[in-house]
Amino acid sequence: MTPEAPAGGQSAEALRAAPGLSSAEAARRLEQVGANKLPEAGTVPGWRRLLAELTHFFAVLLWCASVLAYLAGMPQLAIAIVIVILVNGVFAYIQQERAQHAAAKLRELLPAMVSVRRDNRVVKVHTTELVPDDAVVLVAGDRVPADLRLAVAASCSVDESMLTGESEALAKAPGDTVFGGTFLVNGQAEGIVASTGGNTRLAEIAALTGKVEAPPSPLARELQRIVRITAAMALGIGALFFVLSLLVGISWRDAFLFAIGVMVALVPEGLLPTVTLSLAVGAQRMAQRNALVRNLEAVETLGSTTYICTDKTGTLTQNRMNAVEVWTPAGVLSIIGAGYSPEAEVTGKGTVEARHLSTAALAASVGRAVLHGGKWVAEGDPMEAAIHALAARLAGPGHDPGEPEVSHRFAFDPRRLRESAIVGTSLSVKGAPESVIPLCGEDGAGLALRMVDEMASHGLRVLAVAERSLPGLPGASFRLEDVESGLTLLGLIGLHDPPRAEVRLALEAAREAGIKVAMVTGDHAFTAAAIARETGLIGTPELVLEGHNLPEDDAVLTALLDRDGVVVSRVTPEQKLRVARLLQRRGHVVAMTGDGVNDGPALQQADIGVAMGLSGTDVAREAADLVLLDDDFATIIAAVEQGRATYANIRRFLTYHLTDNVAELTPFVIWALSGGRFPLALSVLQILALDIGTDLLPALALGSEAPSKGTLKRPPERRHLMDRALMIRAFGLLGPVEALFEMTAYTAVLLGAGWTPGAELPAADVLMAASGAAFTTVVLAQLANAFACRSASVPPWRLGWFSNRLLLWAVLAELGLLAVFLFLGPLATLLGHAPPSPGGLAVALAAIPGVLLADWLYKIVRHRRAGTSATATKV
Repeated sequence: MTPEAPAGGQSAEALRAAPGLSSAEAARRLEQVGANKLPEAGTVPGWRRLLAELTHFFAVLLWCASVLAYLAGMPQLAIAIVIVILVNGVFAYIQQERAQHAAAKLRELLPAMVSVRRDNRVVKVHTTELVPDDAVVLVAGDRVPADLRLAVAASCSVDESMLTGESEALAKAPGDTVFGGTFLVNGQAEGIVASTGGNTRLAEIAALTGKVEAPPSPLARELQRIVRITAAMALGIGALFFVLSLLVGISWRDAFLFAIGVMVALVPEGLLPTVTLSLAVGAQRMAQRNALVRNLEAVETLGSTTYICTDKTGTLTQNRMNAVEVWTPAGVLSIIGAGYSPEAEVTGKGTVEARHLSTAALAASVGRAVLHGGKWVAEGDPMEAAIHALAARLAGPGHDPGEPEVSHRFAFDPRRLRESAIVGTSLSVKGAPESVIPLCGEDGAGLALRMVDEMASHGLRVLAVAERSLPGLPGASFRLEDVESGLTLLGLIGLHDPPRAEVRLALEAAREAGIKVAMVTGDHAFTAAAIARETGLIGTPELVLEGHNLPEDDAVLTALLDRDGVVVSRVTPEQKLRVARLLQRRGHVVAMTGDGVNDGPALQQADIGVAMGLSGTDVAREAADLVLLDDDFATIIAAVEQGRATYANIRRFLTYHLTDNVAELTPFVIWALSGGRFPLALSVLQILALDIGTDLLPALALGSEAPSKGTLKRPPERRHLMDRALMIRAFGLLGPVEALFEMTAYTAVLLGAGWTPGAELPAADVLMAASGAAFTTVVLAQLANAFACRSASVPPWRLGWFSNRLLLWAVLAELGLLAVFLFLGPLATLLGHAPPSPGGLAVALAAIPGVLLADWLYKIVRHRRAGTSATATKV
């Protein structure tokens, strides 16, 4: 007599497949509902993305400067500025071209072909041809092609981690729904298509990801602020010079052209390419530390991060489930080396009993482990593979535990929290202790429950294993509630997904850096909290929130989240997105990690989306700004360090760029105040040669300065890139010192040629030599300024002259360009200068120690005012 199929289990004879549709009916429905594919998001054409890189606020300012230069009769200057815009725009476009294709990658998650019942037979059709009510046939390893309602489920479990974040495969029974994009881990199933295309759960998440617009990065906001300040200064000073020119009797046309030249001189043409290339250097360094940057601005955003929402599995843990402890009434066994080698050391009592327990647990499992390169590798569910590895270890080296001949399975049921299998005349049961132990006799139940608590307190996931004999099989008829009763408890298995060794130190570094860390995961609260305790992530007092219990009031939830060490478990994509938004409203710069499709919206919303490169889905990687090539939380902290260094570097070369603006503007101020009687020391073309010629390479070298030792010893920067301290240093000290030496060198050449103030202008060759002296002075002063800008608190000789070798090469290149600009006849004539006289050159050379001395005195005064010692660490 064949056994009846009890609830929760199916025998082959009891399975009833759906008949399926006819080909004609399927064709009619396909015409009616459309193809089974995700709606294509409206992608931005490449030409529009390139145009955006050429028309943002700073680029528009440069375009205006180019037009004004052309109107002022300086076509060479106009062309040069256009070249700067195009080169920077194309470079940024190439760097960003791989970004934001999440919707396209979502479509790749659906299989190309699928088995369906059509015309009373199983045939292969293309996934796009599926229609509602189609009968789909699935086997282990198949990806689900649409949302299905299961009609048949034999020992069936489905990996839904990409949608839910839950790391364990979930058992499915007839009547359950499985979603497109997930895949069958074990067993076989048949299901009726419930939803296709844009009506699936996968499409809902795709739509949610597409609707999320990432906020502007802190760097973007700061650059916009700098551009606004620079534009206001340029327009204001240009208007002032226009009025002054009219007052000294210059015609309105010449006054207008002169004002345009002043405005062009004040625009820092070299700033934008310097920022872009500095971010590229930071991105390259992050890649060397296993962090792949997909969005250049993310380099700096990481440095501004104040809150990290991290996933658990694979990021904090190794994503390798290991059986590390076995308890039987005969004693406790510890398995040392689990998960790494087959020659595990087994210590403790009850080896024989543990071997029997592992065999029973293996019978109730489907997943397996195989030896690969001397290590156990999971095939299927990691937990069940860990049980298989345990049985192999306890059997001893060279002994294969074999495949139990299971005649009947009762699949895992979320309501029962256990699963069973019949081997011969014995029933093997494994599951949650609270589900299995009550089905066993009372003898030893109390001790077993105490052991469960003890093992759980160590962060282990505990499984109970029991068995009973079923006399009279196979001819007996049985029901599930009859067979899963009167069990004998064999013992407990403690499973562990070990944390990464470096996570604890990384968390300590994050806290020392003023960054709050929370675990936001789809896993069970108990498992998440245990790992949080083991890694040191959880705060004091402990706060563990579950998705279904999150407060509906945003203010209440925000107050709960805004602390260090929070654990948020069982979250949905919508809830994860809500967490990111609430923290941003609180003023945090949020980094969000994720690896599944369900993480896409939150990764898109966060200021910095961090995806897993090893275990993550393409969707998560495409929605993220940063991809961890090793899935390691510690890599995030290393990337934060580089991000902060990049922020400091931007301040370094911003100070460097702005300093010579004072020296560039001073000749125009003196000319205007003198009513045109004092010759103009620099032309607009010379200023452009300074900005994008001699200045560019040292600025890039400053942008590659390595992180200092104290980078992660202080909270994230909350100041503006261009703040009061920076402007005082650039406009109030270094700039005026450069301008003083510049005008001294210029005047010295004029006076040496016999010119006196107020007299007629000297000969053209004298003016060109004097202008060459002023130009040389600014270049040499900027050479010294480059070394001074390496730190805001330490003189360059304390840092070491050779500690930034790229800066040395940049300075040598700067001197080479100076020689070219001075001695290459046609170029020198175009710029309007000539090599300086010996007196002018002497003053220019004196600018080097002059700038360094002024900077050193400033730093001493600054330290004294701040109450700090002169041995402050490098910033």
